[in-house]
Amino acid sequence: MIDGEPGGSAPRPASERPRGDQVRVSVRVRVPSDEAFRLFTEEIDPWWRRGLKFRASGANPGVMHLEPRVGGRLYEEIGERRTQVAFGTVLVWEPPERLVLEWRNVNFTEDERTEVEVEFVPTAGGDATLVTVTHRGWSAIRPDHPVRHGLKVDAFIHMTGMRWNDLMVSFRERAAEAGGG
Repeated sequence: MIDGEPGGSAPRPASERPRGDQVRVSVRVRVPSDEAFRLFTEEIDPWWRRGLKFRASGANPGVMHLEPRVGGRLYEEIGERRTQVAFGTVLVWEPPERLVLEWRNVNFTEDERTEVEVEFVPTAGGDATLVTVTHRGWSAIRPDHPVRHGLKVDAFIHMTGMRWNDLMVSFRERAAEAGGG
């Protein structure tokens, strides 16, 4: 999906949103929302895919961490020196319903940022959860930024959506291990 706006403000109607601003990916996991939130936040390293596409450490050993509070960091700890590479800062911490992060790619300057919102919505029976990740704010990142890999808007948004899709598939697999289903 291509819509949205950065900055934590209320979303504008789809007709007013900048083209190419956001991606949205959803996955249904067979665990209650409190367990889905816990797995997403406390057990982020086991499900967050490895490799340069997803981590600063690339092929090197690294461990993802999410500090559970407003102002907490999403970061990767790399190597024996335990170098920390931050990707995000928690803006909203509302367990077990919602998490919002200010997201900064490693090649962003100080004034460049996007926003990742994760929503955990229980299904009717309460034994499963719809987890939706919305990564917005891309329209504020200049068209020639290295994060875009030289891609035009639609191709870049598609690529970003596929990366989040890969991560959510991995998250669903981790939740299946934890929930037994």
